[in-house]
Amino acid sequence: MTRFLSTTALVAAMATAATAASADAEMYVLDPSHSQIVFSWDHLGLSTTWGMFSGFGGEIMFDAEEAANSSVRVSMPTSSIFTGWEARDANLLGDGFFDVSEGDMISFESTGIEVTGDDTGLITGNLTIAGATVEIVLDAVLNGAGPSMMPDMNGALVAGFDATTTLSRTDFGLGALTPFIGDEVEVWISIEAIREADVSG
Repeated sequence: MTRFLSTTALVAAMATAATAASADAEMYVLDPSHSQIVFSWDHLGLSTTWGMFSGFGGEIMFDAEEAANSSVRVSMPTSSIFTGWEARDANLLGDGFFDVSEGDMISFESTGIEVTGDDTGLITGNLTIAGATVEIVLDAVLNGAGPSMMPDMNGALVAGFDATTTLSRTDFGLGALTPFIGDEVEVWISIEAIREADVSG
């Protein structure tokens, strides 16, 4: 996809100036060893192909008391795509799909959060893939937040989120081989983040 997914980036911007300025929001940095994006698409109605991205970077302004005041910014290298078959990965990164150049990134920046329950919310933001930016909505769940239980973390504050969304390849100009390769891409995001003060301290 180029133009399949030179754009997934997920999961999850320093939103508006007002949001970023929330006095109670604290900076959390992503833990790339415990964060990933998994995606899938249909092939000829016969099978489902799965892939993932890695190499995350990003930050969350997390307001534990007023989640709507939080924001998120995430990016990852397009070249980190992995589907379990080397020839397919090379095809996706080449001409006709992602057409990846060195340094190409997939990025997501939130623009607003709607709280829908005690631990759930809808995160609206801009996803950029292969130079195309499309507004998407992530259906997100806060899995937990508080001091880490890992002995070597010394009580550092951590937070974990899951989110899902459905993307259209053609929205990003990545519609090669449609409809043989499905236009819809299902996306699952799981992210852990650590309070920056605990990382730098």
